[in-house]
Amino acid sequence: MSDPSDLPTPGDASPPERLPTHRPVLLHEAIEHLDPQPGEIAVDATAGLGGHAKAIAERIGPGGQLLLLDRDEPNLHHAKSAVGPQTRTLLIHSNFEWLENVLQNAQIPQIDILLADLGVSSPQLDQAERGFSFRRDGPLDMRMNASEGPSAADLVAQLSERELAWIFWEYGEERFSRQVARRIAESRRTEAIRTTFQLADLVRQVVPRERRHQGTGIDPATRVFQGLRIAVNDELGSLERLLKSLPKLVRPGGRVAVISFHSLEDRRVKQAFGDRDVWHRITKKPVTASDEEARQNPRSRSAKLRVVRRA
Repeated sequence: MSDPSDLPTPGDASPPERLPTHRPVLLHEAIEHLDPQPGEIAVDATAGLGGHAKAIAERIGPGGQLLLLDRDEPNLHHAKSAVGPQTRTLLIHSNFEWLENVLQNAQIPQIDILLADLGVSSPQLDQAERGFSFRRDGPLDMRMNASEGPSAADLVAQLSERELAWIFWEYGEERFSRQVARRIAESRRTEAIRTTFQLADLVRQVVPRERRHQGTGIDPATRVFQGLRIAVNDELGSLERLLKSLPKLVRPGGRVAVISFHSLEDRRVKQAFGDRDVWHRITKKPVTASDEEARQNPRSRSAKLRVVRRA
């Protein structure tokens, strides 16, 4: 992954014409705990479609400054449109692991607020051509930045059976990781695995049928797709590097909120925020979605919000 030596100008590209449907997860809870104040400098490290960013901008007002980061450049245009002209806004096409470089280039020594929603954005899941979802047939891609690094199809084609099994077990927590990897290795000898439906069908052939009918509603391909997506985007490595950089980037009294969606992420956030010499916990335990939000937005069911204040 390249280090952004200068700030890109995503505004030069043509923004998408239609704003996708979007429900920001734990919006009220995140904003209330972050408590943005007029004039503060805030970073939405995963701008997505701008739901959280819009609420932050309303609080920091015209005297504040909002930095919107996203690995997926089209998201930045949606986020900017959602925020509107109410706050000075800077768009940065970058992985949040490079936040220190971004702030240096913007000549911002420290920030007051940071929010990171680690979930996959709605367009990534809903657009078949992005290859994130096993519910839509499309190229097996899964890259959050479509111009960067190997795709999921590349990993499936090139990694050994043992390496694939490790990814499915370590990142997807899939009990049948070895069996799935073996089935993939057998299949790719005669036909390249290039689409989401191909991979999902292979997984469903391997995962025992009884697990499909335990009332969870979870597709057997879910964990394999999660593991592969995490590997393609180095999601856990990027998160660890962001968390490590935050103590020197957030001013004393500044607030940080992270919304995670599985135990691998939440474990790392909890460990980083457990340093009492650096962080004071605002949320004593992770905040989860209300029953009403979970009904309206099923993607919020696994979300966990942790918020801390810089000592």
